[in-house]
Amino acid sequence: MEKRLLTGIHLWQGNEACAEGALAAGLTLFAGYPITPATEISERLSARLPATGGTFVQGADELDSLTIVIGAVWGGAQAMTATSGNGICLMQENIGYACITETPMVVVDCQRAGPATGAATKTMQGDFYTVRYGSNADYAIIALSPSSPQEMFDLTIEAFNLSEQYRVPTFVMPDEAVAHMRERVVVPEHVELFPRCKPTVPPDQFVPWRANPETMVPEMAHFGERYRMPVPGLTHDESGRPSASYKVHSAMVRRLVDKVESRADQIARYEALFLDDAEIVVVAYGSVARSAERAVRDLRDEGVKVGFLRLITLWPFPDALIRRAVGRARKVVVAEMSVGKLVREVERALAGAAVVKLFSKPGISLHTPREILSFVREVA
Repeated sequence: MEKRLLTGIHLWQGNEACAEGALAAGLTLFAGYPITPATEISERLSARLPATGGTFVQGADELDSLTIVIGAVWGGAQAMTATSGNGICLMQENIGYACITETPMVVVDCQRAGPATGAATKTMQGDFYTVRYGSNADYAIIALSPSSPQEMFDLTIEAFNLSEQYRVPTFVMPDEAVAHMRERVVVPEHVELFPRCKPTVPPDQFVPWRANPETMVPEMAHFGERYRMPVPGLTHDESGRPSASYKVHSAMVRRLVDKVESRADQIARYEALFLDDAEIVVVAYGSVARSAERAVRDLRDEGVKVGFLRLITLWPFPDALIRRAVGRARKVVVAEMSVGKLVREVERALAGAAVVKLFSKPGISLHTPREILSFVREVA
């Protein structure tokens, strides 16, 4: 049996690091359909996962793959899939089902240029809203954005932990450039994991959807453990019984949203530099943040009072963090590989407290440090 945790220093591609992070987090089943630029995750896990005692399944398509993942989780597995924006579109019905059934699982979305088939081998950050609002009606998810192969490893583990802590689908959202870059990755000797919240009462006393009043998260039983465990896609009460009552529906939906959104500040992961005296703050994530940080450092060397905020948690959107980070800055520059998605959330969070300027590139061509530096100079 091969080791799950390959302790040491490695030269890994982002997708390889993601696969190894999943194994380190306890992955026991992966189901996916080959799609660029996420294919290397499937390729590596097709060899590594069975060799560590897990199960690899190639689904008939993306919707089928996520169905397998959901079923596996309810059978007791730690499960994950990996895809790109096209696959996320096909998965949306099951993402909504996973949210209403509070199924802890990880979905990796290696973003590529679109819409539609787009430029399959090129990069973009166009799925920002797709993962959050793609399915119908009201729910919440968690999404993390790595900017390096090291974070592809680290944040995949973090995604599994958050999915278990909040019983919610959790997304890892690299853009293609991060998924395919190759860098040094350090794997520790030990990884801290958040355990699944199993029932603390015998089967005859178990109420499947009764949430802990503090965490707003119910305990989770698995099929085959003698617990009564309905998994309804319908609005349901604490017992799992379907209901069309406004009171029942309102309580269920508000809890599904609030268990995540009310904790946005504590879920928020970020990197901040030079904010204390910043008159301009540059906000970015993923591969764009690498160029943005370089530009900000060069501008600081020139005496420009500019700060840098890299978002790692994209959803729930960290409104309070944005307001604290901007502070008394008079302008904010949002750099993103999209015609404008992240910028809308920044504008909403600031509510006019600062002038927000968008530096947009709609994929394929990466932002360079020089381009960001020049843009900041122009708006300063």
